[in-house]
Order: sequence, then structure tokens, then C-alpha cells
Amino acid sequence: MSKVRIYTLAKDLGVENAKMLEILDGLGVSYKSVSSTIEEDTVELIKDILAAEAEGGAPTQADADTSPAAAPTEAPAQTTVQTAPQATEAAAQTGAAPVADQTEAPVSTEKDIPHRAPVVTIMGHVDHGKTSLLDYIRKTKVAAKEAGGITQHVGAFEAKTSKGKIVFIDTPGHEAFTTIRARGANVADIAIIVIAADDSLMPQTREAIAHAQAAKVPMIVAINKVDLPQADPERVKTDLTQLNLVPEEYGGDLVVVPVSAKTGEGVEDLLEYISLTAEIEDLRADPKGEFSGVVIEGKVDKQAGVLATVMVQEGTLHVSDFLVVGENYGKIKAMTDSNGARIKEAGPSTPVQILGFSEVPSSGEKVISAKNEHAAREVVAGRADVRRDEEDARDRRKGQRSLEDLLGPLGTVRTVNLILRADTQGSVEAIQGILARKEKDDVKINVMLAGIGAPTEGDVLLASTAEATILCFSVTASGSVKKVADTKGVDIKSFRIIYELIDEVDRLIKGNLEPVFEERYLGRAEVRMVIRHPKSGNIAGSYVTDGSLKRNAKAKVTRGKQVVYEGTIVGLKRFKDDVREVQTGYECGINVDWNDVMEGDIIEASEMVEVEQN
Repeated sequence: MSKVRIYTLAKDLGVENAKMLEILDGLGVSYKSVSSTIEEDTVELIKDILAAEAEGGAPTQADADTSPAAAPTEAPAQTTVQTAPQATEAAAQTGAAPVADQTEAPVSTEKDIPHRAPVVTIMGHVDHGKTSLLDYIRKTKVAAKEAGGITQHVGAFEAKTSKGKIVFIDTPGHEAFTTIRARGANVADIAIIVIAADDSLMPQTREAIAHAQAAKVPMIVAINKVDLPQADPERVKTDLTQLNLVPEEYGGDLVVVPVSAKTGEGVEDLLEYISLTAEIEDLRADPKGEFSGVVIEGKVDKQAGVLATVMVQEGTLHVSDFLVVGENYGKIKAMTDSNGARIKEAGPSTPVQILGFSEVPSSGEKVISAKNEHAAREVVAGRADVRRDEEDARDRRKGQRSLEDLLGPLGTVRTVNLILRADTQGSVEAIQGILARKEKDDVKINVMLAGIGAPTEGDVLLASTAEATILCFSVTASGSVKKVADTKGVDIKSFRIIYELIDEVDRLIKGNLEPVFEERYLGRAEVRMVIRHPKSGNIAGSYVTDGSLKRNAKAKVTRGKQVVYEGTIVGLKRFKDDVREVQTGYECGINVDWNDVMEGDIIEASEMVEVEQN
């Protein structure tokens, strides 16, 4: 029996993917994504459902888009002359929702906000063909302008594809991507991980995947260079499963597309998947709303001056607008699009280069607009005050970060995020194996990144955004990395003994659980004489009949069947020497800091021990 992909069926039937998934949910059909396949009998059932909806007066999305407004029934026509109370009463009788008063302004819903183009970032290992793939899509040569063919800057470019406009962020690596996120700006909607078919997973590939997972953006894997004779896409897919990334054809939910940036093979499929993912994510932005954006790149041009590339996220940007970035502001003197053409306005998902700032803004800084220069100055002054207050509070809180901050509240499945660095691959694999056995029902250990060698500043950035702890085995961080970690508030802990590293993980797993103690019996002694001491008070000369007695243990004195005193053993002597413990069969002097002890009393010792919690 033949099968068909969900998104293909949706396109053939003229309905949105979201509508198709809604029908499948109602039928109880399981799927991973819109690229999953369904059986032919399910297809026929869906067609019957859509036909029944059309006959019953519930038009499909295609009908709504192509046909004029459906002829209204008499009831809606009458509501135009009803008063609000009458409409409410009529609605109550028919079971319909009450009709709003005609004088009220229409309420804008999320569905009224138009869709925007998806913003895509391409990441992966060096020389795996990231920029070459982007070149093929937008039909321009970027790598030719760079030294050695390696991307040296951060840029954003619009690509007019057969699937509509897609905005690509071409970054020099995942660290720049995370640097932007570290300032609280989620710029990219989709992450494309490029992996060479002849090289498979490399260290920077693993790091790129970890950074994309930390950003919590949908991932699509593009296996590049499939045109090479030595290409082995199946090996790449198998290696991905080692990172718990299972391709769809293996029963997982990861979209994997074989492509060739040289011949163009599979590129159209990749664009199709980008559009499908964007449709599922339902990306929307209001061009009439309040402006907000993010700085992608800032630089100083010898002729023009300070230039900043800004990604518009909400609202519309106009020439002469006042913008505030951090504690600086500026007035837009000129704007150019990604092709270098002068423009006067830019809407959502549009990268523009702006001339008008006096200082170079940092990548990832959020941008807002102000009505005039006076308003911009007020915003800047307010931010400066907030920064100073936060710095003072941070200094007071330094070193007081609780494990609850790291692990979250009790009663939920908590995740311990770790970045692991070791001296050899064998050590990395051994530690990962031990950590996998440490997981519990309510605690999940997430090793975001595991590599060989000392931690880098990129690791610190990832740990900062993902609230992770960096654990090092037989390697140590450099002074510059430690300095960045201190600034970001990231813990870097180095160990030479593997068991100490595991103990640290156990401590993190325990989280903020309050320790549970129980009283454990130690021993007892019989008081045989009372010695009067001018400084220490009465000393109980005793004989240990069972177990042992320890200094600082809890003491309970019983006389007959009655407990006459409860306190602490503050002193313990053997002859004239102070001792920590006295065993069974030995005599000793016990000071319980209580002067009413008598011959014949029984002193029982106990201590509080922490109970291991499952």
C-alpha cells in the first residue's frame, strides 16, 4: 500500500499543514512532523472529512481563500438590528456565542497578525560548505570576498526563493550565534546544521548542535557534499543517533536533507523543509506594532563612519527614527538593504544596515525606538541607573547562587546541564557512561557538550545561556577563560580524581533537597561515681557497657525508668587525657554539662546522621 507525506497531501488538498495535523490528531494517527508519511486508507478518510466539512458549510482553508464570503443566513442578518441584550438572549437560546455590540471596536487576535519570513542560521564545522550552500541559494559569491574562503564577519541576507523570502544569517560560527543569545536575543527561528558527507561529525559540529539545542530552535541537518565519490550520508545519520538525534527515516523526528552546494542537488528540498518548519512554528509579526530589533553586526567604515546591521523583529523602521541600543542612542540617517540599495523603511524579518550611531553597538544588543531625542535620552539614563543597581545587587549575591537556581523547583523533572571536558576521548566516554547511570526519575543529566582539551570561552558562553556547569577532568581552564567565567557567573570545576567529579555530580543531582537526618544509637555507660570538679562541674565516672561514647554526641540520662536529662557530651576523659571516643569495657569520665548526675544513672549516647535519599 502506497504512502504519502503529510505536507504533500495538504498541498494537494489545498489546506494548511496545521489544519491537516489537527485532523490527524482527531483521528488518533501518530506522526513525527509534517514530513511524516501516512497510509492510503488514512488519506481517503481525510478526504471524506474535508468533503463533509465543505458540504456542512464549514469551508476548508482553500475555500476561504478563493471563494467570496459565504452567503449569510437570516440569523446573522438579524443581529445587526438587535440590541446587545437581545443578541445575548438569542445566543443563550441557540447555544451560540453572544454577538458583540456593533459600536465596539473589533478585537485584534493573533491570527490577524501577518506571517513573517523565517530567519535561518547556518552552522557547522569549518570547511563543511556552509557559505557555499548559502551562495548557491542566493546566487551570489560571498566566500570569494573572504580571506581563504572562510567567513570572517556576521551578516544577514534576504534570499528570494521559490518558497518565498527567507532570511539567512551567515555567521563565522556557533560562538557568535550564542554571543547574540547571551544578551537575551533569539534572532534565529531555524538552525541548519551543515555536515560534510565525507567527514561526518566533527568537534565543531557537535558544538554547533549543542548551541542550537541550547537556543531551543528547530534544527534541520543538511548533509553536504553528497556529490563526492567518497560521500557516505548513511554514516552521518548513524553518527547522529549517538547524540540522541534520530533521523525521521529511522523513526525519529530530525529532518535530514542530503544536498550538494556544488550541483544544487537537494537544495529545493531543503528550502521546502525550511518553509514547512516556519509554517508549523507559525511565525508572525505586526508591522504596525511597536518597533523592536536586534543588532547582528556593528563596525566602523572609514568613509561612512559607524554602521550597524539590525534585524527588524517587530514594527517598521523608518529613516529619521531615533533608536536606543544599550546605553547609547542615534538617529537613522540612511538605511540600506542586504543588496546595498537605499531604502526608507523596513518591516519584520528584514536585515538593514543603519547609519546614525555614534558608537559601535555590540552584536546581540536589543534595539528599540524613541519618539524623539529627549525620550531617547531618558531611556538611556534609566538604563544606566538600572545597570548600576544590578551591579550592586550582583556584588551582594556573588557566591550565593543556590542550587534551586540551577535545577528549578521541587516536584518537577529537573535537568542538570553539564559541559564536560577531559584529557582523552577514553576519559570522556567513561565519564559519560557513569553519568548515564546517575539519572533518576525526577532528575535528568544533560551533557550538552563533551570534548577533549581545556574549556574555551565558547564553552563559557554556552554554559551562561544554558545555565550549565563546566566539569573538567585532568584539564584546567586558562586564566582568560576563568576571567570570562567569573564575569558570566559560570562555575568551572576541575578534578584529577574521577570519583571526586562523580561526587560533584551527585551533589548537583541532590539539588535543593533538604537533608534528612535520623538519630543513630551509639552506646551506653553506667555512672559509678561522681567527681566534683571546680571548673567543669560534676564529672560522671562511668563504665561503658555497650557500644561506644563519642565527644559531642547527644546524651540522654535515665534514672530508673525516667529520663532526667537530655543534652550533649561536652567532655570525655580517660584518666587525665581528653579523648574523642571510648569503647565498650573501658572506664571514662563524662561531662554532660549537668551537675545533678548521680551514681547509678545510665548515660545513652546517640548521633544524628544524614539519610541517603532515593
